[in-house]
Order: sequence, then structure tokens, then C-alpha cells
Amino acid sequence: MATVDAHLIAIDAKDGRPIWNIEVAKAASGYAMTLAPLVIKDKVLVGVAGGELGIRGFLAAFDARTGKEVWKFYTIPGPGEPGHETWASDSWEHGGAPIWLTGSYDPTLNLTYWGVGNPGPDFNPAQREGRNLYSSSAVALDADTGKLKWFFQFTPNDPYDFDAVQIPVLVDTTWNGSPRKLLFWANRNGFFYVLDRETGRFLSGHPFVKVNWASGLDANGVPLQTMQPPGAVTYPGVQGGTNWYSPSYSPRTGLFYLSVWEDYGGVYTPMKVEYKEGQFFGGGRISSSAGATAPTVPFSRRTPINTWTEAAGHGAVVALDPRTGQRKWAFQMTDVTTAGVLTTASDLLFTGTREGYFHAFDARNGTVLWKVGLGGPIAMSPMSYMVDGKQYVAVTAGSGLFVFGLKE
Repeated sequence: MATVDAHLIAIDAKDGRPIWNIEVAKAASGYAMTLAPLVIKDKVLVGVAGGELGIRGFLAAFDARTGKEVWKFYTIPGPGEPGHETWASDSWEHGGAPIWLTGSYDPTLNLTYWGVGNPGPDFNPAQREGRNLYSSSAVALDADTGKLKWFFQFTPNDPYDFDAVQIPVLVDTTWNGSPRKLLFWANRNGFFYVLDRETGRFLSGHPFVKVNWASGLDANGVPLQTMQPPGAVTYPGVQGGTNWYSPSYSPRTGLFYLSVWEDYGGVYTPMKVEYKEGQFFGGGRISSSAGATAPTVPFSRRTPINTWTEAAGHGAVVALDPRTGQRKWAFQMTDVTTAGVLTTASDLLFTGTREGYFHAFDARNGTVLWKVGLGGPIAMSPMSYMVDGKQYVAVTAGSGLFVFGLKE
């Protein structure tokens, strides 16, 4: 398990006995870990959070038996490395680019895919001129060595804290008449992307919520930025069109499903900030489109019950056609949502709401099949499992775990 004070711990699954415990990075310097480790062969992969505290992000692999570090990939290139020139002066030293969420792995290609977070300071790009690689990007690494195979940057010189905190979804299907290994990515910046996961080539991109920070994407997927004037509302706001909540793809329906924040914007005000070790390094102030101001405390924007944004926008679960980016159906919620999505081979979709309702939908058309109030906000993805031939769906709400099964 990875801990919030940046330790990686191996535990005997049978008796709970700690086997080894290592410090991945120094918590006092702003480093943390907010993900689940990804085990690939004999290695355990973890990345560090702390993009708002002036860290230098990295992803590292450790020997599962001993805890010894095997390789480390810095998400900000150092002097002499390709991409270092995309950071002005010494801004790379505290440029953020964290790894907030667990990546994905393709055993056929032996590549592992990770979303890299925001550059720092978050909201003042003038302090870090350039593209700021590999922040707000997808990176594909050789799982054995940690060497970079390719990258794709969604939001260059990101001034909105959009980062790339989403789950990479790997899909094998036909694209334009040919079989293709694809990567589907609904980005926090409001665009849904399809990439070739062997090469990183951009194949398509379409907005899935209201977007005005860019007028579109060029032929290479580079955003055509339309920065709004001071005091004007930018869409989407700092929480993004979607965020950490897991999406889902169904090969049966051919649709991509995700939780979104609709009609949600923010007003960004950059400010010059001085780096101080372990302290907030945001470089600005953000207000929601309803006028509420974001608190300037680390990690607050990823707290599931985050009240400052509730006045602006609302949540929805949306089904997208990955080939066109068009919506096939959407279910609107009253509050915003922080719940992930589960789809099954029986064409069911499960998700929850912050009001505490657990929903089952027909994944083909969005019809609500049933719902139940669980008495607490749902801020995770449901999961399904089978025991003795019986299938169950489990979800947490508030501080409770709830399990459902088919009627006997």
C-alpha cells in the first residue's frame, strides 16, 4: 500500500504482518501518495503527489520482494534531458507534474501508461514559461526499465490546473477499418481523446462538456487556446469536465461512460508566489462561476466532499460514442458527482451520487432500472465480483460498505 506520507509498505496478506516499509519521498517537502500501487511482474509501481507544493514529480518501480528501487522516471526532465528546455530558468526544480492516480498496463506491448498532473505554480504560467513537459500529459513507459516510449501533452503550459488526472482506458478495436490498439482518455480539460497506444499518435479529440479555454484541437491534438480576459469565466473550471472518478468502456455497446460536471466554470486570477519548502505553491486564486472562492489549502480540490464548488454546475453520467465524441445519452444529477462508473457484460451501468443514491442503468440507453438511497455520499467506483457462482455489486457510501446481489 502507498501512504499519504509517501511510504510504500509490503504487508503479508494472510496475517497483516509488515514485511518492508520504505520512504519513497520526503513528506516534509510536500510529497505524498494518493494512489494504489500497480504491480507489474516482480515490480511495484507508484508515483508521488504534491503538485501544489512545489515538488518534482516522478514514477518509480520497486522490487516486490525487497522494496529496493529498480528504476525512477522523473516527470520533469532534468538538465541535458530531452524536454528540459520546455521549462524557463530553474522553474523545473519545483514544477510539480505529480502522479495522482494509478496507471494502466498493456502486457502485449509491455508498456505502462500514466497521467501526469499539473505544473507548478498551478495558476501562474508566467513563472514557468514553455510547454512544461511532461506535465498535464500521458506518458508511456517501458515497464522493465522505466524508459519513455512516447508522450502526449493535453494542455501545454497548463494555467488552469487541468493536469491529466484520469484513468487511461486501453481498448482493442477497429478504427477507420483497421484493427488498432487504442487509448481512450476523457481529460479534465473537457476534451475526449483517442490515441494510438503503440505510438502515442493523436487520432481524434472532441469536447464532452462546455469548453471555452480552447476553440478546438489541431490535426496533432494541440489545443487552439482562447484564454478568457481577466474576470471572465473559463469553462471548465478548476475541477474540470471530469476528474479522478473512473470511467468505463463497454465493448458490447461500443460506448465510453464517464461522470462529468456540466456548465461548471471558474474565474482564474494568477499571482506571483515564492517557493517555500512544504508550503502551498498555487500561484493564484480561483472563483467558481457562482462567485465562491476556492480555499488555498493543499489537496482541497480533490477532497470528495468539497463544498466550495457546489453552487456552480451539476453532475451527470454520460455515454459517448468514441468515434465521434457525440453523446448517446446522459443522466442529469442535482448535485455535482464524484462517483466512478462500472459497466458489465449484461449491459448494466452502476454509479452513485453525492446525495447518496446508488443507480443501476441500462447501459444501452440510460434508462434507470432501479435506485436506492444509502444515506451517505458515494465518491468511488462500484465493483463487481462472483463467489460460488453468485455475482455481487459492492459500493461504499459515507462510512458504510453496501453489497447487492440478484434476487433469488
